Amino acid sequence: MSEPREPRKRDEPWLMRTYSGHSSAKASNELYRTNLAKGQTGLSIAFDLPTQTGYDPDHALARGEVGKVGVPVCHLGHMRTLLDDIPPGQMNTSMTINAT
Repeated sequence: MSEPREPRKRDEPWLMRTYSGHSSAKASNELYRTNLAKGQTGLSIAFDLPTQTGYDPDHALARGEVGKVGVPVCHLGHMRTLLDDIPPGQMNTSMTINAT
């Protein structure tokens, strides 16, 4: 776990994060690294509906929804792939679950 960050000063630039994730952990990782290289300063990870509701991607209720509106993450390996070569402890990272 990383150390807490110092409070931001008033004259520092705003955080820039794009709420994104799609199709697979590998494809989303490529998108995140591209965005960070272009100046994005943090991550806002969008998870697909099965991930948000806790269904495995092969569950009948997940059919047609895996990777549709976010990145599918059903085990630690997916999360490692998603964040490969990205230092989340060195940036502002948001992982949002929208399902209720």
